[in-house]
Amino acid sequence: MIQQLPFAEIVAVLLAISYLLLAARESLWCWYCAFASSAIYVVIFWDVSLLMESVLSIFYVVMAVVGWQQWRSGGQEQPALPITTLPWSMHLLLLAVMLLLAAVNGWFMHQYTSAAWPFVDSFTAWASVISTVLVIRKVLENWLYWLVIDSISLYLYIDRGLYLTALLFAGYLVICVFGYLRWRKVYTASI
Repeated sequence: MIQQLPFAEIVAVLLAISYLLLAARESLWCWYCAFASSAIYVVIFWDVSLLMESVLSIFYVVMAVVGWQQWRSGGQEQPALPITTLPWSMHLLLLAVMLLLAAVNGWFMHQYTSAAWPFVDSFTAWASVISTVLVIRKVLENWLYWLVIDSISLYLYIDRGLYLTALLFAGYLVICVFGYLRWRKVYTASI
């Protein structure tokens, strides 16, 4: 089992860190790291019965391909996508959608699989999908969503014995704070 081989988790974490560092430099290589890290996590999460996290990793594998294609075909003269915000009513709607999807998915997982933490796992997966869309659309509050998602994920990973991944997500929490503050500064300067 991959769970008994911390080497796979070490590689996945190092690739995830490399992804962040390379993305900050706008290097096309970040997408290779994202693809590989996510592919490894598909297996790791499946092995520890975080089935929705495994499915989410498949989503991230696809997003790595999409990101690579977007960056590779760059050079088009388009204005930078501005940072925006959403009204509170939209955030309430998004939260309701996340909870509804998590409840339905969690019930299914609870009834028909051996998933650990089926409802929590479903919530973090669906919230991550929605938050990823917010990142793509440059919605300021995406960072606040990730603070909640990463905090919950941190607990899940500790519970499943994925300590290096939990440490990675603790680092993500710090990045979320700095990301939010930076984006808020840019947004405030633009209005």
